[in-house]
Amino acid sequence: MSKRRKSHRTLDMASQADRHRLYELSVQCAEAEIDFVADTFKQLRGRKLRSIREDFCGTANVCCEWVRRGPRNIAVGVDLDGEVLEWGRRHHLAALSDKERARVALVQDNVLTAQTSPVDAVLAMNFSYWLFKERSELLEYFRVAHANLVEDGIFFLDAYGGYDSFREVDEEREIDDGDEGFTYIWDQARFNPVDNNLICHIHFAFPDGSVMEEAFTYDWRLYTLPEIRDLLDEAGFRRTTVYWQGWDEDGEASGEFYPTETADADAGWICYLVAEK
Repeated sequence: MSKRRKSHRTLDMASQADRHRLYELSVQCAEAEIDFVADTFKQLRGRKLRSIREDFCGTANVCCEWVRRGPRNIAVGVDLDGEVLEWGRRHHLAALSDKERARVALVQDNVLTAQTSPVDAVLAMNFSYWLFKERSELLEYFRVAHANLVEDGIFFLDAYGGYDSFREVDEEREIDDGDEGFTYIWDQARFNPVDNNLICHIHFAFPDGSVMEEAFTYDWRLYTLPEIRDLLDEAGFRRTTVYWQGWDEDGEASGEFYPTETADADAGWICYLVAEK
């Protein structure tokens, strides 16, 4: 009897789940991200986007989505984590055609030192650049991003904020994955107002009561938009525009982003920053 109970515990939903798959279902929408990047680039430059470098690329989901969009599209993904890159190779690159796969290069390296050819657009999404907690480090990274762009290239970032971002809170969201579903939990576990140091976790809870605790942990500095824009200016970008998330008539995020210099002081918001070389 005890062996059967132990077996049941080891085969609960949390222990069988794939954290990278859960992350992509909960957090990342590569299609929408690429839509915004490609459309904005075309609007600002009057030509099609062809090459991207995805910094902190993780599973390279965005890189693979990009090369699927057109036979001339190329992508470079850079990440320090060999385990997550290998997951991306097995699950995303393996699903590409041979020709598509040939137009994706994954580089296991530090984004500050990785040597790649200049691209039309550098992407730093999911607030990943906040790991540079010293101002001088973030400025160095922005200068590297500037150097990795072609002459008329564009740097795309995202950011979040609002007065809830300075609190220690949990937020839950139900995710329908086509099976029994699961609960995504964003846990802002610790915030230090002296230096804006922020510790966050992602947990996943399942219908059988099991929980994947701390599937992902982030040790960040919560940067404000004026700080980020000032650093982009210092790094040599000639113009930075904030694209604010819109809301529908029901008060839900519309998925549309528009350029603005003013916004409401909401409890929580997400935006893109578009920095032009």
